[in-house]
Amino acid sequence: MTTHSSTLRPHGGYRKLRSFQVTEIVYDGTVSFCDRFVGKRSRTHDQMVQAARSGRQNIAEGSRASATSSQTELRLVNVARASLDELLLDYEDFLRQRGLPAWGKDDPQAREVRRVGRENPIDQPDRTDHSDAKAYASWLNHADPAVVANTLICLIHQANYLLDRQIAGLEKQFIQEGGYSERLHAARLEERRKQVRHNPADQSDRTDKMLCQVCGKPMVVRAARQGPNAGTQFWGCSGYPECKYTQPVT
Repeated sequence: MTTHSSTLRPHGGYRKLRSFQVTEIVYDGTVSFCDRFVGKRSRTHDQMVQAARSGRQNIAEGSRASATSSQTELRLVNVARASLDELLLDYEDFLRQRGLPAWGKDDPQAREVRRVGRENPIDQPDRTDHSDAKAYASWLNHADPAVVANTLICLIHQANYLLDRQIAGLEKQFIQEGGYSERLHAARLEERRKQVRHNPADQSDRTDKMLCQVCGKPMVVRAARQGPNAGTQFWGCSGYPECKYTQPVT
């Protein structure tokens, strides 16, 4: 019996990701900020906390899903990135609507916050001492909401930078290696080829071989209805419209 456990990617370990570590500080800092400076009955309070939580949780969920689905991991990391963009706008709105100063890129305090981030190694072992949070405590516990909001804005920018790098790496890896489903499909085709070589009479229908390289569902022959290729046949995923993968009929 052939097994494919070797096609599983290493997964989990999200606590060692610098992106997760920074978004955890952003989440905890946002909960504290909202409790101190935003009315608890305000929709903004809940929206900001949920956006911060989504940033952290989706990194963790993507890491856990990476063993069997590169696409799911990439999608969840992108969700985390989008949630942090939403949170960033909320902090910018908070400052603008109250006439509070926003730190520029070269503001001394903004540079100091970035310095703290640079001095923390990226791939650290699991930690329980929350040393990152302690490093930012003087800003995050400040009595002035403008200081706290600007600090969290700086941290969100750091997290977004790290997530952009993470997304680019995942995209490159997916293009070069494929995901779990693609490697499993390739292994299945190789097994079929071996069976045919051993028993050439066994030439079962081609659709058994034609599986979508994205989602693994059977491919079906379709014909283009319009455009310059109208009438031309192609293989299309049976999962359409959720999956739009196609390949030419050869």
